[in-house]
Amino acid sequence: MTQTRSMVLSAMAIGALLRFGVAADPAAVPQSLENGHAGQVVIGDFAFEPSTLTVSAGTVVTWVNKDDDPHTVIGTDLESPIKSRPLDTGDRYSITLMKPGTYRYFCSLHPHMTGTVIVR
Repeated sequence: MTQTRSMVLSAMAIGALLRFGVAADPAAVPQSLENGHAGQVVIGDFAFEPSTLTVSAGTVVTWVNKDDDPHTVIGTDLESPIKSRPLDTGDRYSITLMKPGTYRYFCSLHPHMTGTVIVR
């Protein structure tokens, strides 16, 4: 599937969800990126957005701290490959997730901040 076709289909799906009232807030729709396109999670207002990101195996996932406070991105599983250093405002942390599965993570400085990456 070409990138343009994939983008059009994603936009149509989100539009349909919003039109039929399935998701009143576009941010509530999990971000899904296929075919190895980069995935991004923004850290802001003490939250990970999107809170759930679905990507294909081999996708580079990047967290960007747009908050005024430092944050970390740490996998909840002891064997999780997700382990960032503290990220100051504007800092980024990226990892390529090769193995399909569900990767749950949190901010070790603010444990109420949680998120999930689903790798297909």
